[in-house]
Amino acid sequence: MEIGLAADHGGYELKEFLKNILTEQGHHITDFGAYLLDSKDDYPDFVIPLAQAVASKELDRGIAVCGSGVGASVAANKVTGVRAALINDHFSAHQGVEDDDLNLLCLGGRVTGNMAAKELVESFLKAEFTGEERHMRRLGKVKELEK
Repeated sequence: MEIGLAADHGGYELKEFLKNILTEQGHHITDFGAYLLDSKDDYPDFVIPLAQAVASKELDRGIAVCGSGVGASVAANKVTGVRAALINDHFSAHQGVEDDDLNLLCLGGRVTGNMAAKELVESFLKAEFTGEERHMRRLGKVKELEK
C-alpha cells in the first residue's frame, strides 16, 4: 500500500515510529516531514501536502500526526477530496473507512502511545469501504459541500 506520513514537532516521534513499523510490514512510505524535531514548525506545512497527495490519489491512505491530532484533522479536511478524522479508538479506525471512506487518519502524538497508534493504524489500513448505497448517498451529500 502507498501510505503518506506527515507530522509537526508534536507528532514527530510517533511518525518516525510508525514509519519504521509500516516499512517493516512492506508498505511504501512517502514522508512529507517533518524531517527533524523543530519546536517552531507548523503542522499545515506538512499536513496540507500530504492531504493533496491523498486527494489526487498519489497515495492510497495518509496518516497525519500533530500534538493532539486536532490541528492535523482540521487542516487536512480543508483539501477537497480528503476525509480525515482524529481517531482514538479501534472501532472508529475501521468503521470510518468502511462507512465514510476515511482516507486520512489523524493521531495525537502527545496523547496516543506507540502501541495504541500501531493498532489504530493497522485497523485503518486493513479496512475497506463497503460502497453500500446508504454510505454512497451520504458521501454524495458531503461531496456536494465541496463544490
